[in-house]
Amino acid sequence: MDQYCVMGNPVEHSRSPRIHARFAELCSQPMAYGRRLVPIGAFAEGLAAFRSEAAAQGDTARGCNVTVPFKFDAASLAQHTSERATLAQAVNTLRFEADGSIHADNTDGIGLVNDIVRNAGVPLAGRSLLLIGAGGAAAGVLGPLLDAGAARIVVANRTLDKAIALVQRHAALALRHGATLEAWALDEVPGAFDVVINATASSLAGDAVPVSAQVLRPGALAVDMMYGPAAAGFMAWAEAHGAVARDGLGMLVEQAAEAFEFWRGVRPPSAQVLAELRASLAAGA
Repeated sequence: MDQYCVMGNPVEHSRSPRIHARFAELCSQPMAYGRRLVPIGAFAEGLAAFRSEAAAQGDTARGCNVTVPFKFDAASLAQHTSERATLAQAVNTLRFEADGSIHADNTDGIGLVNDIVRNAGVPLAGRSLLLIGAGGAAAGVLGPLLDAGAARIVVANRTLDKAIALVQRHAALALRHGATLEAWALDEVPGAFDVVINATASSLAGDAVPVSAQVLRPGALAVDMMYGPAAAGFMAWAEAHGAVARDGLGMLVEQAAEAFEFWRGVRPPSAQVLAELRASLAAGA
C-alpha cells in the first residue's frame, strides 16, 4: 500500500484525510492517507519516522502534505523544488522518489486560482486584485495569481516592509507577465478592486476586517482563505458592502487535488468532492 499523510502541529482538525480518501475512491487509487502530529522543532525526525514506519509495515511512503508550522522546514529538506514553492519560500506538498530524493511543491496558490476561476467562475486575467497580508499564506498564492494573468496586484500589510519584500521577490515574475505589482500599508490602499483576498489571520482571531470597504468594487469577489465559522465575519462584511463573498473551502479542496495529481499522476474530480464536502458541512457532518 502506498502511504501518504498530513504532518503538522496541531493536525487533528485537518480535513485532508477525508478529501484524499474520497479522491482515491473516485480515481481507484490504492493508497492510505492519515494524520501525523509532529513535535515542534522535529519535522525532519517526523518525516524520517513516517517513511521508516511505512517500510516496516511492508508499505511505501510516497509523499505528504505539510501544514503549520512546518512549511519552511519542509522546503529545506527537498532536493528539488518547484518555481512557485521557491518563490513562496514555503512548501505544503512533498513527493518521495524511488531514489530517495524529495520533490517539493506549494499547491496553495494554484488551488486558490482554480477555485476562483473554475468553481466561482470569476476570470482573473486582466483583473485588479488586492491581497491582504504578506505572511506565509500570501506568499504561497502571489506567484500563481500572477501566472493567472492578473493585470494589477496590490499587496497590503500592516508592516509595509514585509509587503515590499514579498513584492520584490516576485518582481521578475510580474515583469514576465506584464503585471503591475505594488506594496501598500493597510490604511493607504489606493482604489477599488475586482477581487479582494484575505490572507491574514484576522478571521481566525475574530478581528475586524483590516481594510476599508472602499477597496471593494460593486460586485467584487471577496475571498477569505479561512472557511467555516472563521470566515463568517469577513464574508458578512463583504456581502454588506455589495461584494460576492467566498470562503476558503474550495481552495482547500483544489490544493489537495493538485497534490493528488502531483503524487498519483491522476486528476481527481475536485468540483464533485467540493460539492459533497459543502453539503456534508451544511448538514453538520
